[in-house]
Amino acid sequence: MRIFITINKVDKRFGSKVIFDEATFSIGEDQKIGIVGRNGSGKSTLCKMILGEDEPDDGEIVLSKHMRLGYIEQHDPFEPDETVLSFLMRYTGKEDWECGKVAGKFQIKNELFNDKLIGELSGGYQTRVKIISMLLQDPNFLILDEPTNFLDVQTQLLMERFLNSYKGGYLIVSHDREFLMDTCSETLDVSMGKLVFYPVKINTFLNDKEERELQRVKTQQNVMIKQKQLQTFINKNRAKASGAAQARNKQKQLDRLTFEERVAPERTVRIKMPHLKNLRKGRALECKELSIGYGEKVIVDNINLLIDKGAHVAILGENGQGKTTFLRTIAEELSLLDGRYKWGHEIEISYYAQHVYQGIADVDTVYSYLERSSDKGVLRQEILNMAGSFLFQNEDVEKSVSVLSGGERARLCMAGMLLKKADVYLFDEPTNHLDFETIEALSRSLKGFNGTVIFVSHSRSFIQSVVNQIVEINDGKLRDFPGGYDEYLYHLKQKMEDPDDVSTISDKSNETGKPQKVDKAKYEQLKKAKNKVKKIEKSISNLTMEKNRLEKKLSSDAEAFTVDNTDLLQKLVTKIEIAEEEYLTLLQEIEQG
Repeated sequence: MRIFITINKVDKRFGSKVIFDEATFSIGEDQKIGIVGRNGSGKSTLCKMILGEDEPDDGEIVLSKHMRLGYIEQHDPFEPDETVLSFLMRYTGKEDWECGKVAGKFQIKNELFNDKLIGELSGGYQTRVKIISMLLQDPNFLILDEPTNFLDVQTQLLMERFLNSYKGGYLIVSHDREFLMDTCSETLDVSMGKLVFYPVKINTFLNDKEERELQRVKTQQNVMIKQKQLQTFINKNRAKASGAAQARNKQKQLDRLTFEERVAPERTVRIKMPHLKNLRKGRALECKELSIGYGEKVIVDNINLLIDKGAHVAILGENGQGKTTFLRTIAEELSLLDGRYKWGHEIEISYYAQHVYQGIADVDTVYSYLERSSDKGVLRQEILNMAGSFLFQNEDVEKSVSVLSGGERARLCMAGMLLKKADVYLFDEPTNHLDFETIEALSRSLKGFNGTVIFVSHSRSFIQSVVNQIVEINDGKLRDFPGGYDEYLYHLKQKMEDPDDVSTISDKSNETGKPQKVDKAKYEQLKKAKNKVKKIEKSISNLTMEKNRLEKKLSSDAEAFTVDNTDLLQKLVTKIEIAEEEYLTLLQEIEQG
């Protein structure tokens, strides 16, 4: 096996923070490695240094002349008036049939391939186009930094299918345990300035990690004890004539003793949720002929659903189908349109919304917010423990909320929510802004929770860990899915299987080659619907871009948290949801002919 990447004694610092300290590792041409580590440990920095976008302070990274490196562009390399086909041909220099062959593997075909402007595509489809452009350049090694970010489940599955058939090697940074498990056979741990390689999958690595840390601490303690014993003997005997020779020998032993510098071990995240006492069986929630939506716009109708106490329910479905609308309705944030829903007797509900962090008062500190959010009687140490679980430690707990970024505010809200005892927890995308270890800890905590959990998430590893009941919202209807999450993923994979003919060139005739006869009135009606769909798609694209820009600003700039900006964000979210529902309704009309 040829070595493609050699990392030799690399040092990297940002200010006083050490990112890498003589990090050393070599990567072979066909290795499929998942990179893991805490936020800020240096995973993305490592990728940037390999790609030449950053440089080590010391040491070197050597790339083989035989390697053709591929990576997904972080910026958008598209021109505003380009179709998928015209972009791919311009960017890669390939012929249309070559572009079409690869695009078909990612289900970009026909009108979507030939006529659609890239700027009008969703973020998930734009990422597909970036992946296609990367593959058309025939790389034999890939660097993928958080490739599943902002992807819907279907695109994640397409990405997995591609990687599993890819002949070359790759490095993947991801916080999605399931994705790494399905795509990577080996693990590289970025920890305490070092790169430590494990020739095992992520699950085995995580299972053994705590035991390895305990062994490391034990070895370190033994070395320190031995060092102290030697130093004590030297101090007592170096001045004595009878013991001077022995003292010199002990000094040599001390000098030779390999001592691992004391470094605080990485914190193991543990999130403790309150255990419900005297929990009785029965219904947690009953929905009967419930219709939900905004104003007069019905998004999902005739919902009949029973959820028992203790159930952990995932609300699944593509974006824009009404998952958040359902949660907001049963959380009493939105008025129902018809029918009814009823919570069980004396049930307390706690709701974590996607944009809940907008409502935190700037006058609070981290600690005062958590104290105010807690149940009465919660001890200070319990509050500090929960704060630490969400990366607020030491002086961080006295920080003013006004200086926190959007991501930090989101984590703070999650911590505050879990300090308040409830019978039912409602979560809308709870893994946003959380790192790998915190997601794992939250998953374990919710899995062991004896109350009811109802949640929306696109993180497959999180869903897999927590769920025991699946509800799917699709095409304006809600239904219980008759199976577990593995069966649901299989169901999705079956739906997305490519047909035998994966040609991307739009057919202009039927199988006989003769023009098909169509009803003129029906044709005109469909034509109008298609034109309206195009307008709505463009509107959704513009609204989504505006929303993404605002979210990015709120997430990175604490001063951007003004009433006007948070109100604007909520209005944009509502407009997108309404537009997406209208879009889906029109698509149904077109499909039905």
